Amino acid sequence: MTSPIPTQTVPQPLARLAEQAYRLEPVRAAIVDPLDPFSLGGALTAGERGVIEPVLVGDENKIYDTANRCGWNLRGAHIVRAAPGRESVTAALLAADGNVEMIVKGALHSDSLLHAVLAEPRLRSKRLSHVVVTELPGRETPVLLTDGAVNIAPDVNVKAQIAQNAIDLARAIGIPRPRVAVLAAVETVVSGMQATLDAAALSEMARRGQITGGVVDGPLALDDALAEGAAQAKGIHSCAAGRADILLSPDLQSGNILYKAFDVLLHAPFAAVVTGAAVPIVFTSRADSIDARVLSCALARLLVEEKKRQC
Repeated sequence: MTSPIPTQTVPQPLARLAEQAYRLEPVRAAIVDPLDPFSLGGALTAGERGVIEPVLVGDENKIYDTANRCGWNLRGAHIVRAAPGRESVTAALLAADGNVEMIVKGALHSDSLLHAVLAEPRLRSKRLSHVVVTELPGRETPVLLTDGAVNIAPDVNVKAQIAQNAIDLARAIGIPRPRVAVLAAVETVVSGMQATLDAAALSEMARRGQITGGVVDGPLALDDALAEGAAQAKGIHSCAAGRADILLSPDLQSGNILYKAFDVLLHAPFAAVVTGAAVPIVFTSRADSIDARVLSCALARLLVEEKKRQC
């Protein structure tokens, strides 16, 4: 396969994660409906870099048409035909049968892929949740954002599962005891603000061992979580203040706005996956760059390796 369009150099610390993935053997990945330059280009680039062996799932003629429009050669590519509307189901079956070790979202709506994964009993493991791994200026370690794509209005029990998924992912990429900041608009518990009540409950759940592997504190405003000066000025004493590894949003809308603000306004590189299924799912937006897709494949590859170590 001919290399697709070039990508930019990925800065630290995500570059370190990518390098770890590049040193591993590639795994087979089902690319669902790769019918635009970003999704097909991301898959081919990740393949060229040795992160994955792309298995292109969809309408064969449309996949070749996309490659031809971009000037890419698919000679030697592995294509699995899928009937219109059955691309996600086909990919889910490939994963459930052990023929691929990750699923990569292409040019399709999120719901289609998530429904197919949830409908396959062999892929259901835990609560699915979306995690973005990004980097911010002045930080030597990545920051994780969750959940901006899957759980619309999670209650406190669902938030506990979202937090656990993010902690497990953070530990898998080398953060031994991640600090979770449960975000809200204010730093105090207010009876009329459900996000603050949930934050207080999650903090207590972590202290009682219902959330493990990390430390959880909240409610915290975004500036408290990321800027020690802001926390000090407000007199906040918290294990997560100014040093949060994980930002847990109150709901999908705020989480989605936050990670896209980091992307669009800060131009922060990022990787995005859905965790909680039997295989990691690379879950980028249809507008996300090839860089983001390659980084996301690299992150998913590390999760595959972590699963192998645990078995």
